[in-house]
Amino acid sequence: MSQTEDKGDQTHFGYQSVPVAEKEQRVRGVFDSVASRYDLMNDLMSGGIHRLWKRFTVEQAALRPGHDVLDLAGGTGDLAAAMAPRVKPDGRVVLADINEAMVRTGRARLDDEGLTGQVAYTLANAEQLPFPDASFDVVTIAFGLRNVTRKDLALAEMRRVLRPAGQALVLEFSRPVAPGLKPLYDLYSFRILPALGSWVAGDAESYRYLAESIRMHPDQETLKAMMETAGLEGCRYHNLTGGIVALHRGYRY
Repeated sequence: MSQTEDKGDQTHFGYQSVPVAEKEQRVRGVFDSVASRYDLMNDLMSGGIHRLWKRFTVEQAALRPGHDVLDLAGGTGDLAAAMAPRVKPDGRVVLADINEAMVRTGRARLDDEGLTGQVAYTLANAEQLPFPDASFDVVTIAFGLRNVTRKDLALAEMRRVLRPAGQALVLEFSRPVAPGLKPLYDLYSFRILPALGSWVAGDAESYRYLAESIRMHPDQETLKAMMETAGLEGCRYHNLTGGIVALHRGYRY
C-alpha cells in the first residue's frame, strides 16, 4: 500500500525520517546541487563501470527502429543518447526527469553530441506521468527509482504507459551477493564516497544521502515482487558487479 500525504506521514530520506510531502523537495535539492558534476562523479565513483551497466540495460531493451521509449529519471541522458540511434528514423525517445537542472544539463549535453531533434524532454513526476495509456514500447529508469517516494505508484505508472508486450527496465543499486563484498562496499560508500563528493562536487552531504538511499532501497527479490504487484509480468533480474547493481525487467502482456 502506498503512503498518503496526510500530515504527519513519514518516509525516509536516506536514514532520516521526513514528512512524505517534503521528500520530493529534498531530493530536488540534492540533484540541483550535483547536476553540473553528475557525469564526472559517476565516472569517478564507479571507475567508469556505470557505462557498462547502462550498456547492458540498452542491450536488454532490444530496441528496434520505430520503437517509442520513455527514459524516466533520465538525468544527463546516458541512456537516451544510447537509445535514440536505435529507434531511428520513426521512433522517439522521451527523457523525463523531475529535476529541471538535470534536464537542462542533459539537453545541453545531447545537443552537443548531435542528438538535437532525436530526443524530447519533459519535466515529470514518475508517480504521475503526463502520458496516455499504452504510449511506449519500452520504459527505462536508471538509478532513479530509489529516489521516488512512492515506488509502487511509479511502477504502476510505468506499466500503465507501456503498450501490450512492452518492457519495463529498472537499473538500480541493490544488495551485494558476492562473498566478502558488503563490508568493502560499505567502507567505500560511507567513507570514500562523501569525501569524493566534497572534493569534486563541493557537496559531501548529497553523496552521503545517495549512499544511504541505496541501503533503504528494496533488495532484489523485494523489488521483483513490487513489480509483479504493479501488474508487470515475466519479472526477473540480473545481478551486476556482484549484486551492487541489479537490472530488473518486466512486461505488460
